[in-house]
Amino acid sequence: MALMFRWLIRLAVFLVALSVVVLVLVYWFAARSLPDYDDTVEVAGVSAPVEIVRDNANVPHIFGQSDEDVFFGLGFAHAQDRLWQLITLRRTAQGRLSEVFGTATITTDKLMRRYDIYRLAVAAADKLDPETEAALEAYSAGINARLDQINTEALGRGAPEMWLFNAPMAPWRPADSLAITKLMGLQMSGHLEAEVLRARVSLELSDPDRLRDILPEAPGSGVAALPEYAALFPEVTRRHAAAAPMARHPLSPFKRQAFAGASNAWAAAPSRSAAGGTLLANDPHLGFTAPAIWYLARMELETGGVIGGTIPGMPVVLTGRSADLGWGLTTAYVDDQDVYIEELNPDNAEEYRTPDGFKKFRKRASIINIADADPITVTLRWTDNGPVLPGSHYNLGSITPPGHVASVASTLFTEEDTSLAAAMKVMRAKSVQQAINAATDYVAPAQNLTLVDRDTIAMKTIGAMPRRDANHQSEGRMPSPGWIAANRWDGMLPYTANPEFIAPAGGILGNTNNKTVDRPFPNHVSFVWGDTQRVQRWQRLMQNREVHTRDSFIEAQLDTVSPTARSLLPLMGAELWFTGEAAPDGTPERQRQRALDLLAGWSGEMNEHLPEPLIYAAWIRALQDRLIRDELGPLAQEFTHIQPLFIERAFRDVQGAAKWCDVRQSAPVETCHDMARLALDDALLWINETWGTQLESLRWGDAHQATHDHPVLGDVLLLRYFVNIRQSTSGGDNTLQRGLTRGTGKDPFFNVHGAGYRGVYDFADPDSSVFVTSTGQSGHFLSRHYDDMAQLWRRGEYIPMSLDAELARAAAVGVTRLEPAQ
Repeated sequence: MALMFRWLIRLAVFLVALSVVVLVLVYWFAARSLPDYDDTVEVAGVSAPVEIVRDNANVPHIFGQSDEDVFFGLGFAHAQDRLWQLITLRRTAQGRLSEVFGTATITTDKLMRRYDIYRLAVAAADKLDPETEAALEAYSAGINARLDQINTEALGRGAPEMWLFNAPMAPWRPADSLAITKLMGLQMSGHLEAEVLRARVSLELSDPDRLRDILPEAPGSGVAALPEYAALFPEVTRRHAAAAPMARHPLSPFKRQAFAGASNAWAAAPSRSAAGGTLLANDPHLGFTAPAIWYLARMELETGGVIGGTIPGMPVVLTGRSADLGWGLTTAYVDDQDVYIEELNPDNAEEYRTPDGFKKFRKRASIINIADADPITVTLRWTDNGPVLPGSHYNLGSITPPGHVASVASTLFTEEDTSLAAAMKVMRAKSVQQAINAATDYVAPAQNLTLVDRDTIAMKTIGAMPRRDANHQSEGRMPSPGWIAANRWDGMLPYTANPEFIAPAGGILGNTNNKTVDRPFPNHVSFVWGDTQRVQRWQRLMQNREVHTRDSFIEAQLDTVSPTARSLLPLMGAELWFTGEAAPDGTPERQRQRALDLLAGWSGEMNEHLPEPLIYAAWIRALQDRLIRDELGPLAQEFTHIQPLFIERAFRDVQGAAKWCDVRQSAPVETCHDMARLALDDALLWINETWGTQLESLRWGDAHQATHDHPVLGDVLLLRYFVNIRQSTSGGDNTLQRGLTRGTGKDPFFNVHGAGYRGVYDFADPDSSVFVTSTGQSGHFLSRHYDDMAQLWRRGEYIPMSLDAELARAAAVGVTRLEPAQ
């Protein structure tokens, strides 16, 4: 026995020692790809030495003798810190993820091949103006110089993920940057899904008033009546309207409509600024990942220094400032997509109907290689309107009648795409008017460009706006027959038709993705807007002060009061608060009274440390589900987030909307207050099962964790604890500090979409401007800069956004010198 025990001890020691050796080797191999920021590298492609000064937050400040050398330096820095991100973004745009990730990404690749954005980007690259071409060539050379260094010096394949996945990287070229611009446009597009959803709900609801309830208009003047979808396509039945949800991989750019682009931006003129200079705040909202999509950088160009947020793969500061100009972006929600139902020739399925008769599809075969599986061939088809999409995409098959296919038109689908060139001109502009003029050639994705210079503030919608016929059958709100000429686009509206606000008399302007103009169709801009709630809180905060400061703009950016909770809770609890007999502890009645007592004294602040936000969120979620499940059946699962205008219409009985509160299958006539009571019981039951029965000890932040997850390794056992960044956060779906919840699954309130970048620019003292991202600069999970900004971001803190070169050098974590190769 003693002998066996000694051998067991020896075996245990051996296994521990072996584990330690394996861990050391794994760390050594993974750490090889950590960049040395204090290095001198000889590179081909620069005309003179380039310096990349990393400040104490690892933000690169790039100095060179020419703009091309500076763009080279940015490419090198992007490849140092975000090589894996560059690889996955490019492969996504090319439709080549499955070569690395196998069958898990085949659906994404098929759709990307059908959209064909990479071919369009290659064609657009051949038409670049000389200045943009030179910048993109230099940027590409910078990325490739880092790849050469990785290969020459055996730097751990450049990223730890490269040890796990066979993802060889070809040299970067200008078309890759243009493709990533289009890829971001796809991610921020929500009109396609909105059209399909409206068509499906139209088929399910026989009363047009109920369609207006569940998919209401943004506040403003009314809209003329539209035909029912069944009137456009009688062959489609309610049975077809039901469909299975589309599978989505974390790398897929095809997000649900709720997760299309969102953002906040606002500006103050000198007359509304305490210090007498213009102010600008901007926080673009995208899905959270680790690392964040945003990368902070400063470039010293021939026109002066620029600093702000970049996206790896694109050599441009998309939101930021120079010494003279500040600029920010919000998604404009321009209706720049239309879905068409194309009729097939019954005698020849290779043809589709046009206004002039049947015409052959344009076709091309595309081979998709798949890791550990046989390649597949996809036949790509296009009509005059756009690419033909499969019925599984956004459930198009559920609203496509037999003998037809669906196609989609989008302003992204053009070879004449000068968006990146226009963005680079905006970056170099010196004044508001110069920036507005520079954005003339911007195509897609449509954005609201908020601008400030030393004296003026402005906002201009940039991007192509389709010219539609006034007789369009669905006004672009639902899929329409593609063979009817009136439904087709007739080019684009002139840039002057895009909404524009310059030097408003009140001295304040801004956008929270809210409705910006109220114009009749076909000059309407959009019927679908991204916000009706946050704008209410923003208006109040802006008008509460006669003058603003940098700190008051930061306060507004971090505001967590929900105007939705403040407006809807009094309606939901009107007949529940302070009513009923006292109930003993442990009973459902007592639990309900405790919840109502807490909510009665709540201000609507979605603070992570409070229990009330969780009770409210669970209650209103259960309430909406009870209201729509009876009417919509399985289609109710498409409404994953609260529709505030719908609930308000139901409780105020706007145009008979209280009908939603009555359960059709039951004999009694239920009221909205009955539904509110039942929904509160549902919510408390879920809370008891998930979080416990002690309501006072609940924390919203436990349920509302920000999920900065690695899109590839985030679900891998053990590794997920190293690569994912989880944080307790305040805010919610409708707060200015927006933390959009997941809406589905066992953790429906996880914070999955919000401000990955925040910036506030003060032109009374430009170097007091501040910015931050939600994770850190590095994409390498062993780097201390992988998550060093995460806690700053969570606490509402920022880092300096200075163009002072000496300040950057004073606390530099390293200086990389790129010397011309001899």
